[in-house]
This record gives sequence, C-alpha cells and structure tokens, in this order.
Amino acid sequence: MSIRFVKYTALGNDYLVLEGLAQPQPKSIVKICDRKSGLGADGVLIPRNTDGVFGVHIFNSDGSLAEMSGNGLRIFARYLWDQSAVSDAEFDIATETRISRCQVLDDGAAVSVDMGKVRFNSAAIPMTGPQRDVLRKQLQVDGRILEISAANIGNPHCVLIKENISPEETQRLGPIIEEHRSFPNRVNVQFVRVIDHENLQIEIWECGSGYTLSSGSSSCAATAVAHRLGHCGPSVNIHMPGGRLHVEIDSDDRVRLRGPVSRIASGILSPEFAT
Repeated sequence: MSIRFVKYTALGNDYLVLEGLAQPQPKSIVKICDRKSGLGADGVLIPRNTDGVFGVHIFNSDGSLAEMSGNGLRIFARYLWDQSAVSDAEFDIATETRISRCQVLDDGAAVSVDMGKVRFNSAAIPMTGPQRDVLRKQLQVDGRILEISAANIGNPHCVLIKENISPEETQRLGPIIEEHRSFPNRVNVQFVRVIDHENLQIEIWECGSGYTLSSGSSSCAATAVAHRLGHCGPSVNIHMPGGRLHVEIDSDDRVRLRGPVSRIASGILSPEFAT
C-alpha cells in the first residue's frame, strides 16, 4: 500500500496530510507523528469524501479524533489549493462538527477560515453542573482556585486570563485542566495575557497534542472570551510562541481566523513503516 504525505506548518503547528490511509488506527497515527521514530507532527489530516463538500478527518498526535482545528483547517485548505482542487475563491470544508468556509489568499501564503459561532453555555462545551454561561467561574486545580471561562467553537476550550503567563505554567497546569472531571470530553487550555485592546498573548495546551506553539481554534476561543469580558475589541492580533494570527468576531459571536501556512515537504511512506 502506497501512502503519500505532504507536510505543512501553520506557525509551528505542523500537520501531515496523508493520502491512501482511509481508516487509520490510533496506533498508526501515534507512530507516524512520533518525532524520533516517525515523520513527526502535531496531527494528521485525512481527506474524506462528502456530498459535494471537501471533507477532512483531523487526528491529534495521540491518535484521538479532533472535533475541530483552526490550523488544521487552514493547512487542509492550502493542500487543496496546492492540488488545484480549489481556486482563490471561497469554498467549504467539512470537519466532524461543522462546515467551515475557507479562502486561500496571497498566492497560497495565507488562509482565512470562518470558524463559526462561539458558544459559552456549559451544555455546549460540555461542562458538568447546572446550565450556565461559563464566564469568570471558579475551578479547583492543583489545590487552588482558578478563575476560568470556557467556550466551544466546534471543540471545547478553557480560557484563563492572567497578568503573567509562561510555557512552564502552561505545561504544568495544562494537562491537569485538560483531564479535569468538570470537562467530560477533555478540554483545550489557553492562558491569556491582555497586551492592549487589539493584542492578546496566549500560551496553549492542546487536547491530544500537549504544549503547542500555535493553535487557530485556541486563538478564536481566547478572543471570544476576552471580547465578551471587555478586554479587547472585535479585531485582535493573537501572539503565540510560533507567531501571530488575526481574529475577528462579529456581533453574533461568529469568528473568522486568518494567518500564514507554509508547505514543508512531500514524499512516500516506506512500505516497512506503513505496516
């Protein structure tokens, strides 16, 4: 069986598009994403057939199926453009949870994605307890009480707005919050520092992948929460260790994401490795 791969990065968040691997097993995804014994990636994108719409399965590096990924969507959009399957006009991509409108810009250098409507209700995230908007709520983590907000933008996010953030704290508290009993389906985690009304800095712990240099859906969730709480306006630059994305949110809580995508390499997995 011949499996072709194309590798892309979106500000340090790297994905492999795999052709010819229709129903991958979790252990195969883990093996392929391993940075020492495999190709290395934060996740894998598998093209799929849908009724008249481009579709993609998004897998995390631990083999789990992701509900949504802003960077994964942008990378898959660039892949379709590279294959001449789309032009520079808008087109739709279906993920597990929604259909997103995408557009390849600047001769392939950037991609814009309509990420859809953000929801803050606990039932939508989901989060245990009575139904409520999860904004400025308390969560007991690692023996202390933290103020959190939560949002769903096709996948669940827990957002902590703080005066100071760091990779060390993100890597220490991120996995604890990801697996917290309050989030039955696990959760992505963002630590957010407000720079000013048009700029946010975030550190990211991504569900199924761990500490991440960049995340599109995390950028959208962080913007949505910060905007709802009055910390920023509707047009925001998100600064991450991997670089900068731009997010816009409208009066109906619909979010649009824009940022760069780069192609790294392509090739064929050896039959020995693919088995």
